This record gives sequence, structure tokens and C-alpha cells, in this order.
Amino acid sequence: MPKQLVVDPKKCVACRTCELVCSFKHNEEFNPRLSNVSVFHYEEAAITVPIMCMQCDEAACAAICPTGALKRDADGVVTHDADRCIVCKMCVSACPLGNVSYSPAKRKIFKCDLCGGDPWCAQHCPTGAISAVDPFEAPDRKKLAADKLKAATEEVLA
Repeated sequence: MPKQLVVDPKKCVACRTCELVCSFKHNEEFNPRLSNVSVFHYEEAAITVPIMCMQCDEAACAAICPTGALKRDADGVVTHDADRCIVCKMCVSACPLGNVSYSPAKRKIFKCDLCGGDPWCAQHCPTGAISAVDPFEAPDRKKLAADKLKAATEEVLA
């Protein structure tokens, strides 16, 4: 089973290193628009959160793909096969987190593939806001996210 990415928004300093190393790893250029990670800044709560593919158990992107270009590999990672892709962009619309992207310049779909099991975004995050952990050791993502959002909202409203 592949590692799972876990994000701690309290540690994120909005340096966007994750975006740069991701775009370089996959496209050999430092271009955040070609990154599989997007750093989202939520001003009201004063937090910044890196958003990336969470490798959903029931991946909507893979379920809607008419050619099977998006599918779960033997390691459990939802991967994209550019040779099978017809670039219909249905997966872009289907992803509930907006983590499947389309590059008009390159005319291709791209999404996180966990860098073959050793995600560069986690390796190079200077504050440790992104970590790659064994899924059996990882905290419940939904509960963790809900607790953090609740705490941030209460902090803003206080």
C-alpha cells in the first residue's frame, strides 16, 4: 500500500516549495501552474494549505474516465496513463478537491502520482507541513481536517 500524504496547515509558511519541486520533478521546469500541488491561502482564517491528490478510496476521476487512463495501480496509487488519455477533461470536473488539472500549454492532464512512493513535496517541505506516512499509522484524515478547520474557525471568530 502506498504512503499517504498528510498536511499540517499550522506548519505551512506559504513558501510554495512544494509546487516548485513538484513541477520540476514532473516537467523539468519550475512552474507552479504545472504542479500537482496547489497552495491555497485562506485569508479569513490566516492559514495556508497545500492541496494535492488524496488518492481517494473511491476515486471519482478514475470512475468517470471513459478510456481507463486513470486507474489504480498495483501499489494502490491512482495513476494517469497519457497514452490512453483523450484529454476529455471529465476527470478534472469529477475530482471533488480539484486536484486533477489540465495544462492548455502542454495539452495534457496531470495529477499527483506520489512520485513513485517517495513524494518530493514531502521530502522538500522546509517546515514539515507535508509528510508521507504509512496509511496504517496516519490519523483519520477527515477527523483531522474537521478538527483543524473547527479550531481555525473558532480562532477567527474569537
